[in-house]
Amino acid sequence: MKPAVDVIYRDLDSSAALNEVISRKVEKLNRFTDQIIHSRVVLDTPHNHKHKGKQYRASIELDIKGGAVTVARDDESIHVAVRDAFLTAERKIKQMNAKHRDIRQTH
Repeated sequence: MKPAVDVIYRDLDSSAALNEVISRKVEKLNRFTDQIIHSRVVLDTPHNHKHKGKQYRASIELDIKGGAVTVARDDESIHVAVRDAFLTAERKIKQMNAKHRDIRQTH
């Protein structure tokens, strides 16, 4: 099942290249589970600190049958924030699959 991907930009200009990267990363997550119903990616600039510089946040919300995965990562580069958020989401999905597999084996 191919999930719908909503990409929301807050205080940022939308980018076709970044949308393409996000679509490819969501497709990669589908290799680990086919239970993803819907995915939402929010890209924004939550921090405006003088001393830390401009920060970007990538938040990912995945609706998966039997649960949900929510991840947020901040970085000075929006591309690094997106990459790190998807790596964390991938790790969480693998953990969910391992737990589910262990539960099925014990029954």
